[in-house]
Amino acid sequence: MYRSHNCGALNASHINQEVTLAGWVQKSRNKGFLIWVDLRDRYGITQLIFDEARTQKDVFEKAATLGREFVIQVKGTVIERESKNAAMATGDIEILVTELTILNAAIVPPFTIEDETDGGEDIRMKYRYLDIRRNPVKNSLLFRHKVAMEVRNYLSAQDFVEVETPVLIKSTPEGARDFVVPSRMNPGQFYALPQSPQTFKQLLMVGGMDKYFQIVKCFRDEDLRADRQPEFTQIDCEMAFVEQEDIIGVFEGLASHLLKQVKGVETGKFPRMTYDEAMRKYGNDKPDIRFGMEFGELNEVAKHKDFAVFNNSELVVGIAVPGAASYTRKEIDGLIEWVKRPQVGASGMVYAKYEADGSIKSSVDKFYDQEDLKKWADITAAKPGDLILVLSGDAHKTRTRLSALRMELATRLGLRDPEVFAPLWVVDFPLLEWDEESERFHAMHHPFTSPKPEDIPLLETNPGAVRANAYDLVLNGNEIGGGSIRIHDKATQALMFKYLGFTEEQAKAQFGFLMDAFQFGAPPHGGLAFGFDRLVAILGGQETIRDFIAFPKNNSGRDVMIDAPSTIDNAQLDELSIKLKN
Repeated sequence: MYRSHNCGALNASHINQEVTLAGWVQKSRNKGFLIWVDLRDRYGITQLIFDEARTQKDVFEKAATLGREFVIQVKGTVIERESKNAAMATGDIEILVTELTILNAAIVPPFTIEDETDGGEDIRMKYRYLDIRRNPVKNSLLFRHKVAMEVRNYLSAQDFVEVETPVLIKSTPEGARDFVVPSRMNPGQFYALPQSPQTFKQLLMVGGMDKYFQIVKCFRDEDLRADRQPEFTQIDCEMAFVEQEDIIGVFEGLASHLLKQVKGVETGKFPRMTYDEAMRKYGNDKPDIRFGMEFGELNEVAKHKDFAVFNNSELVVGIAVPGAASYTRKEIDGLIEWVKRPQVGASGMVYAKYEADGSIKSSVDKFYDQEDLKKWADITAAKPGDLILVLSGDAHKTRTRLSALRMELATRLGLRDPEVFAPLWVVDFPLLEWDEESERFHAMHHPFTSPKPEDIPLLETNPGAVRANAYDLVLNGNEIGGGSIRIHDKATQALMFKYLGFTEEQAKAQFGFLMDAFQFGAPPHGGLAFGFDRLVAILGGQETIRDFIAFPKNNSGRDVMIDAPSTIDNAQLDELSIKLKN
């Protein structure tokens, strides 16, 4: 037996007991006649003491050789600690060591294994197995485990069945680019890694499983932005004989359960917002509603005043920044430069300070009088002391730019408290979106999403106006879940493929198995998938999902720890019938 207790278990009630511990040397302090060693494992730290007067000579001498991260086993007696440490769970005691075994010596680690480390992100990713020993990473992985268990417990109690679906599947043309895997036994043919188990969970509904879930790995070979990973995890769910309200009810319940069990936060009924309302008020379909700064559309009060910039714009829209009328000209110029960055893309910005005395001073006073500017204030819900910021131009691009500015200002003003949680359902998405490059419609979600029944006739006359039977769950400005009622009959699915530009032959080649299944009595069904990595990060109060993934990739999609992806030798390439370009 390597240990009788873990390093976080012992306290004053164990004094005078003989114990055996094992773990890693966190640090040691040698005073010549006394050596203290902090022994660490997953559960905590226990202080060991080697006393020249009470410890056998060979044990004492061996203790003097211990370095950071040595793996050791000790036996000894629990004694009362003279200088207690209230910050440690084991701070009332220490172990007077009688036996010491070095299980594995360690070279000096490339960074300190401390909560506050001297290692940069690159070196810590290269030695991720060492980084996991640090409390911040370890605790993030334990937190992820806790959330996963709560998910499983909740869904199991709701009669969901966890079913594994294949990892080697067929490549499909919709969505992001697939990762592909060559088949040795079928030369020249390839599997794809699933972007999601979408078709399989629908087939499980055809198979009568009724309620399915899976915490599942998914894969997308896409350019990595900000905080994305090429492999990620979903809580994937599907239900049969349901309508939209049934699904929203179950998964609002799951989100409420997680907030209560994991964060101790009680939530009432989640608010709802249509896609059109979200875009109009916040400029994106995943608005952060922890704070205000709703958009105010100013076309009616800002155009036709001899200001050509506004007159020539499709949309003039502004927000009121609370308490920011005190910003200096230098601070406002900094914001103007921020929106002119290529990442945002605005050509400029108009501002108006709503002073405490009720007057309004703007950068366009030449064109607008106080009465005009008061209308701006009314529409943006500005109060004395606020700063009104206005962008104009193409409607979609302008909303996107103002949305980015709104989020940046909220961050600067401390309005995005990670311990405040504001869930929201966004519903009534467009079924299709037009792609200028390919000059055809694409499915906004995926090609199996059902249109609103009352909108189906519009597919012939106005496809862009058709609403999807789809819904997203948003939390603190992040889409944490999305789903839809699915098409469950062959005729409607064939119609959908037609409007997505598939020929009958293409639809049959790619999705014939699903179309065939629909002919054997497919029930009405729908589902939802949570982005598990993102959900855990938000609940954990962090911005990055990497902290909650054991072995993440970097921004180039590389695992720098194992040096993957890597080349393979010619013999393997020949076996797979693959020839590389020179």
